Amino acid sequence: MSLDSHVPGGPIQEKWDRYRFDLKLVNPANKRKYDIIIVGTGLAGASAAATLAELGYNVKLFCIQDSPRRAHSIAAQGGINAAKNYPNDGDSIWRLFYDTVKGGDFRAREANVYRLAQVSGSIIDQCVAQGVPFARDYSGLLANRSFGGAQVSRTFYARGQTGQQLLLGAYSSLMRQVGTGKVKLYPRHEMLDLALVNGVARGIVTRDLLTGAIEAHVAGAVVLATGGYSRIFYLSTNAVACNVTAAWRAHRRGALFANPCYTQIHPTCIPVHGTRQSKLTLMSESLRNDGRVWVPKNPGDKRPPRSIPEEERDYYLERKYPSFGNLVPRDVASRAAKQICDAGRGVGETGLAVYLDFADSIKRDGIGKMREEYGNLFDMYQLITAEDPTQVPMRIYPAPHYTMGGLWVDYNLMSNIPGLFVIGEANFSDHGANRLGASALMQGLADGYFILPYTIGGYLASSSLPRVGVADEPVAGLVKENSERLTRLLSIKGKRTLDDLHREMGLLLWNKCGMSRNAQGLTEAKKRIPELRQEFWENAIVSGTDRDLNQMLEYAGRVADFLEFGELLVEDALTRAESCGGHFREESQTPDNEAMRDDANFCHVAAWEFTGVGRPPVLHKEPLTFEHVKPAQRSYK
Repeated sequence: MSLDSHVPGGPIQEKWDRYRFDLKLVNPANKRKYDIIIVGTGLAGASAAATLAELGYNVKLFCIQDSPRRAHSIAAQGGINAAKNYPNDGDSIWRLFYDTVKGGDFRAREANVYRLAQVSGSIIDQCVAQGVPFARDYSGLLANRSFGGAQVSRTFYARGQTGQQLLLGAYSSLMRQVGTGKVKLYPRHEMLDLALVNGVARGIVTRDLLTGAIEAHVAGAVVLATGGYSRIFYLSTNAVACNVTAAWRAHRRGALFANPCYTQIHPTCIPVHGTRQSKLTLMSESLRNDGRVWVPKNPGDKRPPRSIPEEERDYYLERKYPSFGNLVPRDVASRAAKQICDAGRGVGETGLAVYLDFADSIKRDGIGKMREEYGNLFDMYQLITAEDPTQVPMRIYPAPHYTMGGLWVDYNLMSNIPGLFVIGEANFSDHGANRLGASALMQGLADGYFILPYTIGGYLASSSLPRVGVADEPVAGLVKENSERLTRLLSIKGKRTLDDLHREMGLLLWNKCGMSRNAQGLTEAKKRIPELRQEFWENAIVSGTDRDLNQMLEYAGRVADFLEFGELLVEDALTRAESCGGHFREESQTPDNEAMRDDANFCHVAAWEFTGVGRPPVLHKEPLTFEHVKPAQRSYK
């Protein structure tokens, strides 16, 4: 299989403008003849649906929640990047492009990243026009703050609720189109399968989560905007309902899965506090603007933090990385925290935490200023821990967060399956091996508002799409096939709960394929996952019926997919015998414990082809070339 990224020629600054001009257009009167299916209503899906409907297409929009507003984008806290250079501190499109390629450890496609930086400013204009209440400075201009991996302030924010406010902006535009009838909304519907007709994506199979009805839906193109898969670790910052099912079912139908081992560990999360937790809580990376990370210098020092004098504290990020200090990228900060705690200098009851201290900032700017910027984050932390972070330092520890891997897409955001487009976190596209903070919201809205509406139009205008009905084969056969799969799930009458099986797999992956990985641990995980999968199909508890609301059945399908996908995640991590970004192989590190890439052997996108459950997947490689940002040892010192 040949992977053609379809990156246009010419200077990188002109690629996107030239490409848009060369794309074929759909006549405005003809757009109403096309149906487009979108799965997912987060920032990527909602913005795409609103924009495509505004252009005149008929959109069928699906989500597993009862409302599009409950998509997980609502949980993003700290901000959204854009290269507007409002603070006049040296930012530019080029610098945002450079920081993103470097932050991804030179494992992203240059052309996609530059386009992302290029359209970033338009995102802010769009959101301001929608009424998104970004923070403003004293003069009334939009405010900016810093995030990890950059030495400029380019992050626009709405206190610690940026994702919520951006989603409400996209939601308002979306619901206007629902009102006009251009978007038909299907809440509480889960995608079970991708329908291919003559090798082209023409529809999906869904289950109505309230009635249990399995339905087929057809269209001219299918768009997946279903987010990431870090819930495979069980404990993560993602909502409990987040899953890999839609992407994995598309992968089973032939869509290549790219770089699944690139999972991001966020350094600023509330530590695990019990064995019965279902998720972890993120504390925004923006807090590292004003909070200083430290631990006691002496192992085993259990004194209250305010009792430890300055000379006995180790501000280890500031010590190790003087240029960036507490604002090093997430992968660097996470590994540093792990190394400190592994050395016995962690804090808290478990020793798996470090301090994030705001005392200096409060002394400098006052509590009022800190609460103005971070008040809801402080309140959230206090509600969960019963500690006031303005009086005692926060305790934080890394946790699974974002996933840079996803379905492979070309420059058009189309997968290797014609007609299947993948946007936002569900694709592998723009972040390489590590996402810089405040870039997830940027990518989701860039894809939905400013990229997909052009490229999907070019596809539709260039394609001959014969009429397909839900009663036609092979679409009708998929309804029967997925109904039989649900029957098989319900036939399992074992003794282990789904939660127990999921937790065991998650802990296995966290220990063997989490913040650091080695060949021995990955090999052990690769052997254990098939055993867990067999245990699931023989000994899981799945009760109820498939003809009504059955959340246990929903969960069973998602755990089954995680147990298949986990094997691919580990296979990818084992095959990539280098360290880059969030993928840290212990066998490949510099003398001072930094990630050491192997550009000679691994400067490529690893795109995997499904060959069957339990069978070795086939690896396809898309070489990465760097004409504008030359790969070098990533340094933040």
